[in-house]
Amino acid sequence: MIRPDFFERDSVIVAKDLLGNFLVRKTQGETLRYKIIETEAYGDSKDLASHARHGQTARTKIMWDHPGTIYVYFTYGMHYMLNIVTGKKGIAGAVLIRGIEGCVGPGRLTKKLFIDKKLNGRLLGKKSGLWIEKGDDKRFKILTTPRIGIDYSGEWAKKLHRFVLQ
Repeated sequence: MIRPDFFERDSVIVAKDLLGNFLVRKTQGETLRYKIIETEAYGDSKDLASHARHGQTARTKIMWDHPGTIYVYFTYGMHYMLNIVTGKKGIAGAVLIRGIEGCVGPGRLTKKLFIDKKLNGRLLGKKSGLWIEKGDDKRFKILTTPRIGIDYSGEWAKKLHRFVLQ
C-alpha cells in the first residue's frame, strides 16, 4: 500500500506518479483492483480550475486536509468524482482519478467501484476500503494534455495537468 507521504507533494507530480499504480476497493466482501490510467491535478486557490479557488467551503475544506484524504463530490446531479488530497496539510491540492484500466471517465469509475460520499473525508487505507498499491511496471509513456471541462478557468484551462498512461 502506498503511504500517505507519497501524497505530500505537489498535485502535478502526484498525478503523474499515480499512473501505473493500482486503485483498490474493498466493498461487499469483494476486492477490486485496477491500474490507474488517467489523472488530473488541481492546485490551491491560485488554480482557477480548482475547487480551492473560492477558499474553504463546507464542500471543499477537505482539500486542505491531510495528504491521502479522500475527497468525493457529486457533480451534474448524477456523478461522484474521486479525488485524493495532495500537498502539505493546510495548503489545498488534489488529484482527480479520471480513469482505470477498462473504465475511462471519472463518473463511470466511481460507479464501477461503488464510490460515493460515504468515503468523503476518510483516509486512504484498508480501514476505509479504498487504497492505492504500487504498480510493478513503470516503463510506459505518459501523454500530457490540458484538463477536461474547465473552459471557465481562462489560462488555467490550458495548463498541462492531465496525464494519461500510454
